[in-house]
Amino acid sequence: MRLLARSVVALAGCTGLLTAGAATATTSTHPAPTPGGPATQTEVEVDGPANIDNLAVSVRPDGGYLTGVRVEFDRTSRTETGEKPAPASQFVFLFDKSIRFNAERFPTCDRADFTARGPAGCPEGSKVGEGTAEIFPHTTAEVAVFNTRYASGDRGVLITIPATGAVLENTFEPVADPYRSDYGTGSDELLPSALAPLERASTTRFRVTFGAVHTDHTGTHSYVESLAIPGQQLKFGLWSRFVTGQVLLPTAQAARPLP
Repeated sequence: MRLLARSVVALAGCTGLLTAGAATATTSTHPAPTPGGPATQTEVEVDGPANIDNLAVSVRPDGGYLTGVRVEFDRTSRTETGEKPAPASQFVFLFDKSIRFNAERFPTCDRADFTARGPAGCPEGSKVGEGTAEIFPHTTAEVAVFNTRYASGDRGVLITIPATGAVLENTFEPVADPYRSDYGTGSDELLPSALAPLERASTTRFRVTFGAVHTDHTGTHSYVESLAIPGQQLKFGLWSRFVTGQVLLPTAQAARPLP
C-alpha cells in the first residue's frame, strides 16, 4: 500500500473462527513480501520502543458468489511500558493463496474524488470494506475502504479515515519467496510522512474488512472469494515495518466458512 499525508473450524453457514498470533522479528528474518510493489521511501531509522503486535482474522460468507467471503484483519499493537507504539512506515496485508480479488467487477473511486468530496465523491458500489482505527492515546475513528485503480493501471484499495481525510493507497501485489507457500497476494501500503518519525500517529488497534457484494447488468459479484473447500484453514499475515527499523509478522488462521 501507499500512504498519501498511502480471519479452528467453520460454523455452519456463518463464520470462520479465528486464531491469533504475535510476532517479534527483524528485516532479515522477514524480508519484504512484495518487492515488486511501489518503491519504499528511504528514511534513517530512529531509536524508539519495541512494538508487540498481535493479529486475529475472521472469514465470513458475503452473500454473493458461493465462494465469496469477507476477510477482517484485527491488529493490536502495544509496548511493554504502555507508551506510544512506534509508528509504522509500511504494512502488507497477506492473504491466503486461495484468495482472489474481483476488483474489475466493481466501480472504482479515484483518490482525487475522495479528497474533494469524501465518501460522497465515490461511486455507488465502490465501497468494498470498513473498519475502525484506535489511535494512541484515546482517539477512535471509522474506516472506509474503496476499490480503486491507479494511473499506472495497478489495482488496489483506498483505506480511508473520512473524519480526518486520511487516505492510504494500497496496491495488490503478488508475494515473493519465501511467502508463496502460504500466501498469494499482498495489499501493499507505504506510509510516508513529512512529520518526524516518532511524532507520527500510531494505532493501538486497527480493524479492517476486505469484502463486498455488487450487482450490475452482468449479475451479482463478490469482491473477495476463496477457492478453498469449506472447513479448510486459511492463512493470513500482516507484515509490518516501523520507523525504528523493527519488522514484525503476526499471523493468523481461520477456516473457510460454508456459503
